[in-house]
Amino acid sequence: MKEAYGVCYQGGQGEIVEKKSRFLASVCPVKTEEEAVAFIEETKKKYWDASHNCYAYTCGDQNQKMKCSDDGEPSQTAGRPMLDVLLGEGVHDICVVVTRYFGGTLLGTGGLVRAYSQAVKEGLRNSKILEKCSGRKLTITSDYTAVGKLQYLAGQMGLAILDSVYTDQVVTVLLVPEQQKDEAAAKITEATSGGVQMEYSEPFYYGINGKELVLF
Repeated sequence: MKEAYGVCYQGGQGEIVEKKSRFLASVCPVKTEEEAVAFIEETKKKYWDASHNCYAYTCGDQNQKMKCSDDGEPSQTAGRPMLDVLLGEGVHDICVVVTRYFGGTLLGTGGLVRAYSQAVKEGLRNSKILEKCSGRKLTITSDYTAVGKLQYLAGQMGLAILDSVYTDQVVTVLLVPEQQKDEAAAKITEATSGGVQMEYSEPFYYGINGKELVLF
């Protein structure tokens, strides 16, 4: 399980014009190869009258599934440059289709590479890319005297408080990044003189979308 990697959270569109040719990038989050293929087919139907619908996608934290297509453009001038942009930006679980409406002027191989690459970058700019981080929920059971210390420590370490339940005891749930797991436990034990019970969940992925916490 990787500690962190970028993923497409919300797709978008971007467009550039090069010598009267329109290049329209459509971006979609995908988790599987099947989802990527479905998006490609959907986009091809939507832009059925276009000269080309080139694509690139990559799925998985290690890019386990990735593919690209020039869709009739000269070899290595569209799909591969598009995929290179995704890999270079470190974005996973994403599919991009660049639709070209030919403007009547040939761009040459170098011009095509630049145009398709730039279209993908424009599409990414209009999409939402999140860092998918590995973390755990830390459930802490304490008495009321420890609450202030826990809240201070959470603020000091930048840990989000997911929940607090007050009964005869207090149950506080923190979101702890995987790399801070041992440090957080040690500091809480020290701050409370070992007077609390702690339990970590299994690791899972989360992201931060503005002020919103996203659990994957």
